[in-house]
Amino acid sequence: MKRRKILNHLAIAATTSTSLIACSQNNNSPNVQAEALPRLRWRMVTSWPKSLDTIFGGAQTVCDRVAAMTDGRFTIEPYAAGEIVPGLEVLDAVQNGTVECGHTASYYYLGKNPALAFGTTVPFGLNAQQQNAWLYYGGGLEAMHELYADFNVISFPAGNSGAQMGGWFKNEIKSLNDLNGLKMRIPGLGGKVMSRLGVNVQVLPGGEVYLALDRGAIDAAEWVGPYDDKKLGLNEAASYYYYPGWWEPGSTFEVQINKSQWDKLPVEYQEILKTATMQANLSMLSKYDALNQEALQSMIDSGTKLISYSPEILQAAQKEAFELYEENSSQDATFKQIYQQWKQFRDSVVRWNQINQLSYDNFVTK
Repeated sequence: MKRRKILNHLAIAATTSTSLIACSQNNNSPNVQAEALPRLRWRMVTSWPKSLDTIFGGAQTVCDRVAAMTDGRFTIEPYAAGEIVPGLEVLDAVQNGTVECGHTASYYYLGKNPALAFGTTVPFGLNAQQQNAWLYYGGGLEAMHELYADFNVISFPAGNSGAQMGGWFKNEIKSLNDLNGLKMRIPGLGGKVMSRLGVNVQVLPGGEVYLALDRGAIDAAEWVGPYDDKKLGLNEAASYYYYPGWWEPGSTFEVQINKSQWDKLPVEYQEILKTATMQANLSMLSKYDALNQEALQSMIDSGTKLISYSPEILQAAQKEAFELYEENSSQDATFKQIYQQWKQFRDSVVRWNQINQLSYDNFVTK
C-alpha cells in the first residue's frame, strides 16, 4: 500500500514536471525566438550564368537554405554574372559594399594576391576531399580568413567541382611544342603554369567561353567538366577533349561576405549561413559526380575525341608548377606562409591516401 502511494506521487511529479517543461519550451520556441531576429534582404552576385544549374545552383542552395532555416526572415537573392557586376568582379563588389555577398572562385583574383589561389585549387594540389580536409580541419579556412581580412571579406566553401577535365582543343596536342603560342582560356595558377609552357593565356568568364572558342578568338579552353561543358556547348566548338585537369584536381567555389555586414549579423544568422554553405559544398560535389559520366558518354557518342595529356606535358607542367610556388614564396611572405602550411598538409594527406584510397581505387579499376 505504501509502495503504491509512493509510485502515485512519483507519477504525479513526473507529469507536472513534463507539463512545466512543455510550457517553458512553448514560451521559448524557435518561432517566438525568431520574432526577435531582424528581417534582412541581401544580394549575392555570382561569376556564373544561370544556365549552369550545378555551379550557379551552389549559390542558389545557400540562398534557399538560409531562407528556409530563418523562416524567411533572412533572404538572399542570387544574381547571375553581368546582372549587377561582371562575373570576374565579384570580390570587388563585395569588398566595396556594392552587395553584401558573392559566389565565385578565389583564383580569379590573383592580381590582388597570388595566395588567393589556395582558396580554390592549385595545379597538382589537393583533390576535393583533401581540399575539404585542409579547409575545415587542416587550418586552410583560418589561413584564408586571415588573407581575406585585408579585403574586408570573410569567405566560406560553398561548392566543389571535383577533379576537372583538361580542356577543349581545336587541334590535337601531342607534345610541348604544340602548346607554344596557343591561345587558351585558363585562369588561376594553372594559367600561370600554361604561360610558362608557352601558352598565350586568356581569362574569360563562363558565359563568354563558347563564343570565343567557336569564333576562333581562342584555340582552346578549359571550364569544369562534362556536364557543365556540354551545357555551354564547348563540344560543338572543339573536338579534342583532354584529361586530367591537372590544374584543378578539386576546385572549391566560395561565398564571399563583406566583413562589415557579417559582423552586423546576429550569431544565429552567422551559424545558419555557415551551415548553408557547407550543405552547398557537399551538394555540388555530389551532383557533379552523379552527372558527369553520362554527359561525357553522350559527347563521345556525338564525336568528341577523348585524349590523355602526354607524360611529357604532365611532367613538365608539374615541374613548372612547383618552381612557380617557390618563386612566389620568395617574393611574397603571405604566399610563402600559406604555401608552406598547405604543402605540409598535402604531403601528409597524400601519404595517407596512398594507403587507403588509392590502393582501393587501383584495385577496383583493374
